[in-house]
Amino acid sequence: MKKTSTRLADGRELVYYDSRDDVVRDTADPRPLRPVATTAEIREDVLLGDRVAVASHRQDRTHLPPPDACPLCPSRDGRHTEIPGGDYDVVVFENRFPSLAGDAGRCEVVCFTSDHDASFADLTEERAALVLEAWTDRTAELSGLDGVEQVFCFENRGAEIGVTLGHPHGQIYGYPFTTPRTALMLRSLEEHAARTGGANLFDDVVERERADGERVVLDTAHWTAFVPYAAHWPYEVHLYPRRRVPDLRALDEAARAEFPRVYLELLRRFDRIFGEGRPPTPYISAWHQAPLRDPRRDAFALHLELFTIRRTSGKLKFLAGSESGMSVFINDVPPEAAARRLREVASGS
Repeated sequence: MKKTSTRLADGRELVYYDSRDDVVRDTADPRPLRPVATTAEIREDVLLGDRVAVASHRQDRTHLPPPDACPLCPSRDGRHTEIPGGDYDVVVFENRFPSLAGDAGRCEVVCFTSDHDASFADLTEERAALVLEAWTDRTAELSGLDGVEQVFCFENRGAEIGVTLGHPHGQIYGYPFTTPRTALMLRSLEEHAARTGGANLFDDVVERERADGERVVLDTAHWTAFVPYAAHWPYEVHLYPRRRVPDLRALDEAARAEFPRVYLELLRRFDRIFGEGRPPTPYISAWHQAPLRDPRRDAFALHLELFTIRRTSGKLKFLAGSESGMSVFINDVPPEAAARRLREVASGS
């Protein structure tokens, strides 16, 4: 992998990740951009103990432009975009409309390919491996920033999810706090250790699923994917490396080498859940990494959660009264049935 860091016209950082070492990335951004001005701030909800990012400047962000006006495509034929080069492999840049900025953290955009009409599932294993390298490198870089407590790499795919740009891309957030979902996991981890005399909750969950087998979707030499026993979403898969590590930086080479094949297979299965000829499945793919300074960090387990809000063909799972009002999810698809379907749509079956 070759990494080239540069700056956009308004001072934001942009980083190219290339699979070839002989690529030169020296094209300047000629756009007359003003420095990014944000109003992002973090407010604490004293009743719930969590935090809310208030970012009113995001109201003006680009929303579903036509393909010939996409800001994530390469700059070509006199049209200048967020990426000055005429082509790229993988590129990361600071978000022009960040939810978190300055003392309130950092937001980055990750473009997986220059092909506007592709999706992550269309990538080669080589390109998926390069994306993994980019995620890992950005985790390292953001972990070194003052004030960042947790790094979150994720992809929103599909207009139903709320995506505002159709180009295949993801995001990386550097939060200035430990997120509420992670805090709940850490609390459960601690309580389980106290109850069992030191057993690790993540290890026990994965081993229970592997032993039971009914909800396992994929089980390889270095990764295990399963639908969780209490899945919140209609189709939800959790992917764990077989060797527990706290974040992407700690993955060993064997797990890195196998990840592209495993992850691409999961994404392709998601697109086949509802049958041939159906629209692409909207999903969220989210890496859960340990907070940087929490004393329980080494006991945390890096894992990826992949889920869709589509419950059946043409119907979405809405977060209505119980989910939105009380955070109590009601799942229409039994996890065992979801796992069975995800096994049925395996490549080559």
